Amino acid sequence: VQLVESGGGLVQAGGSLRLSCAYSGLPFDASTMGWFRQDPGKKREVVSCISWTGTNTYHVDSVKGRFSISRDNAKNTVYLEMNNLKPEDTAMYLCAAGPKYYGSCRDSGYNYFGQGTQVTVSS
Repeated sequence: VQLVESGGGLVQAGGSLRLSCAYSGLPFDASTMGWFRQDPGKKREVVSCISWTGTNTYHVDSVKGRFSISRDNAKNTVYLEMNNLKPEDTAMYLCAAGPKYYGSCRDSGYNYFGQGTQVTVSS
């Protein structure tokens, strides 16, 4: 199983970034995908997630209206479009994969995580 994130970097407040996660080798027929973030000393939190069909998504309240998750199943890739970034968005962002889930993807279990890509937002 491989989940490889890219697209992180240093950006000024108000700027934008687009994260990508290319995945392969998942032992599921269909997968629920998510983006988590974690800062040292803080609990890992789910930022956004998307169902295997792409029709159901979730965004944590702090990023609603600014972040958007999408996926391209033909390319085995999930994206996180981040706009109007704030210093509090600074964190390591990790891509995650879990089995197909029929409830909210927020409540899905995630079995696999990537290494992460660092996002740093300066004020």
